Amino acid sequence: MNQPAELWQHPVTYAAVGATQAVDLLRYPPDGYRPIERRARIGHGDERFEYASLAVMTWGVQRNSGFTVTMADAPAEVTEMTYTPVAFDDSGEPIQPASTGIAHEQAFAADGTAIVSPGDSAIMGIPFGPLHVKAPVRVVYVVDEPKRRGFAYGTLKGHPENGEESWVVEQKDDGSVWIVVRAFSRPANPAWWAVYPVLRIAQEFYTRRYLAALAGPID
Repeated sequence: MNQPAELWQHPVTYAAVGATQAVDLLRYPPDGYRPIERRARIGHGDERFEYASLAVMTWGVQRNSGFTVTMADAPAEVTEMTYTPVAFDDSGEPIQPASTGIAHEQAFAADGTAIVSPGDSAIMGIPFGPLHVKAPVRVVYVVDEPKRRGFAYGTLKGHPENGEESWVVEQKDDGSVWIVVRAFSRPANPAWWAVYPVLRIAQEFYTRRYLAALAGPID
């Protein structure tokens, strides 16, 4: 009997890897996918930006929204050569992404929590009514700029949806700090299509949680 493949061996379940970076995502999403974009102000100043950006880069949005995050192991040769998705400039032209993850060295926060790296795979544990749904994902790109930090993950086999979602913390010129959530998705199979209205309600519910997840106090 064939053994099930390790999580790192599964490809993502959609083709448009990196498309959450497209300026015109809401107008021209990947064919057959529903796009969303939400943003919220979460504070002001450099200290807030550093706090929020570190939190987003250590899965703080997901954990503070009620998810469990279980990281999956992968061979070193896999994590050293990871995704190089297409990125886009303000006019929609493809450019080199801010961080591709090629030969990316694993970094850690002061408390020892690993910083997100492109190619990381994880299983999200998502409360869904009386159930706790397992949702496998892979980090497909990381944004690491002076005033913009975050990442996106794509869905793997077993996730209730197909698509991609990103969480980016931005600091504007006036010092205000914002979180921006962008995604495109569709149900992964007929069973999830059958409960699509419920799935959309759940997505909106957790998106609201994402927007509030990093607005807590600075220690």
